[in-house]
Amino acid sequence: MDINRCFEVEKAFQYITTMRPFLNKKALFADTTEEYVIPMQPKIGEDIRIRFRTAKNNVDMVCLHYSDKVIPMKKVEADHLFDFYECVVENVTEPLSYYYEIKAGKVHCFYNRKGITREVQEYCNFRVIPGFETPDWAKGAVMYQIYVDRFCNGDPSNDVETREYFYLNDYSVKVEDWYKYPAQMGVREFYGGDLQGVLDKMDYLEDLGIEVIYFNPLFVSPSNHKYDIQDYDNIDPHIGRIVEDNDEILQGDCRENRYAGKYIKRVASKANLDASNALFAKVVEEAHRRGIRVILDGVFNHCGSFNKWLDKERIYENQEGYEKGAYVQADSKYRSFFRFHRDQWPYNGSYDGWWGHDTLPKLNYEESEQLYEYILGIGKKWVSPPYNADGWRLDVAADLGHSPEFNHCFWKDFRKAVKEANPQAIILAEHYGPAKDWLNGEEWDTVMNYDAFMEPVTWFLTGMQKHSDDYREDLYGNADSFWGAMAHHEMNFTTPSLQVAMNELSNHDHSRFLTRTNHKVGRMHTLGSNVAEEGVNKAVLREAVTIQMTWPGAPTIYYGDEAGLCGFTDPDNRRTYPWGREDHALIDFHKEIIKIHKQNKVLKTGSLLRLGSDYQFLAYARFDRTDRMVVVINNRTGEITKELSVWEAGIEDGMCLERVFLSYEDGFTTQPHSYEVKGGMARIQLSSHSALILKAVRKKESEQELS
Repeated sequence: MDINRCFEVEKAFQYITTMRPFLNKKALFADTTEEYVIPMQPKIGEDIRIRFRTAKNNVDMVCLHYSDKVIPMKKVEADHLFDFYECVVENVTEPLSYYYEIKAGKVHCFYNRKGITREVQEYCNFRVIPGFETPDWAKGAVMYQIYVDRFCNGDPSNDVETREYFYLNDYSVKVEDWYKYPAQMGVREFYGGDLQGVLDKMDYLEDLGIEVIYFNPLFVSPSNHKYDIQDYDNIDPHIGRIVEDNDEILQGDCRENRYAGKYIKRVASKANLDASNALFAKVVEEAHRRGIRVILDGVFNHCGSFNKWLDKERIYENQEGYEKGAYVQADSKYRSFFRFHRDQWPYNGSYDGWWGHDTLPKLNYEESEQLYEYILGIGKKWVSPPYNADGWRLDVAADLGHSPEFNHCFWKDFRKAVKEANPQAIILAEHYGPAKDWLNGEEWDTVMNYDAFMEPVTWFLTGMQKHSDDYREDLYGNADSFWGAMAHHEMNFTTPSLQVAMNELSNHDHSRFLTRTNHKVGRMHTLGSNVAEEGVNKAVLREAVTIQMTWPGAPTIYYGDEAGLCGFTDPDNRRTYPWGREDHALIDFHKEIIKIHKQNKVLKTGSLLRLGSDYQFLAYARFDRTDRMVVVINNRTGEITKELSVWEAGIEDGMCLERVFLSYEDGFTTQPHSYEVKGGMARIQLSSHSALILKAVRKKESEQELS
């Protein structure tokens, strides 16, 4: 480009940003973060200040539209690049849905959550819900999911023994080799991980930089996954403490658990249950001492066939201190907890099972006020002293009850109960698909973010479906599809929900992200567990983690991902943490990028703006009025150079972009490097499979840092 052409480009840039009637559409911006909605979490009846950004001296009019009202907005502030318009909506008592109207000369357009549009669509409006607050501690908090049996064995004396009981057509198994791959039907396999192991590794968790532990279920249950709860009132002594025991395991061909004396003693002894509950309280206390919160897994749609209220296994039938179960006798106080189809007591097996599984009895809330109140009590119990957990993750939360109307009624009451007991507790649901109907300020705080995080990131970086069941060449590296999916699904959230959404790359239900990088379609029973480790690309995992740590929401690490753990969909994704075989370079990478996430508030609560996209390429900014950061992802095999427009994020001439983090094919670096901003642009070079985090600083500040 010759010098005359350079002059023309610079002159055009200045003209677009300062003159009318040519509307500078790239400068238009608003969202519902604390910079544009004040207060971001208004109380019912509070006035709300709403703002909008335009290019400096560029528009004739900005109006706010809500309900049937139109409010002209006034210019209240300006900087070198932008004007800021504002209006006040008074006494907001109901959810506020709104959009903007902009005029500049003959140009006339609207602005909603999709950006600039010529059509008004209610679904795309901005939304603010007065009275809806999510805990500030959870906004952008770094979470760590622990599947307890597979994390660390700190107390071998509580290990489940082989033949301790019978479940799902076979006996329980104590696994002696910590590094053995899980079996295909491995729900009865136990590796011995426990809460003492978590206590033993608290230094590791703190050093990693995590802020929240999310535990898979901890309550008494016969499986290693524990989504078949046996006793909601107590932590399982097999992961807690056993102070009373016996040696009576099942012998010969015996399959009746009423003869499983060792198991019965362990799970029914009040001394064991009290000791285990006390250990959990100690875990929470120790975590809190280190500034780490704790979230429990609540499985309230169904329980397990071993459950003391049903007692299909007749474990509690003759135990002192326990009422007869609903399976055992017709006049059980728990009969209404389940829906029976035949009158055939004693030992009535005609109850509803979730998805037809008789090992997962569906709880019958509609016909049992006692059950309804009991579970509300459980919700309160574990977030209150002496346990003081910091919230609940709710398993299959949309399935609870027998109708959508009842489901919503229950979760409204659950929220009230939990928030009254602990106002700072979070309520986070497992849900696939749109969750807007529950994220209304009266039910859930947020969800496990499959639709607006795990899936778009996975498709873009690997082309793989989250179970490794499919490979889509058309979605691999497709930036337009990535941005489209993110924008579409984020419309189900308000900002308070989005900022606390659980952003995972892997978890106990899906293949490990690192395994998806090998593009192998299948599962352990079709390919073999060893194939999950073949041809993986750790550089792509580092790209994914970079997005995770710089995207709105709570970045959630599935235990072992940070150490290089692989695995197909469950049960292969439930391998043990590889103590002694960790990838220390990958752990160091996680420590550094977590530190950057925690040190920069803008990465937790700032606005997000798309800066650029191309095949296998993403660029976006996180910014507020104080800080501006840019993230660039190159998922190609091969180097790229991009002229990146950054002025839209408030990064102007006189600033430069300082590199704070770079991941590349062979590792990562935090060594500084400076990129000059000229004409609102920055020239960025990236090598194969790399991820770059930049921070805007004034040139003088940059020169001082480099000197």
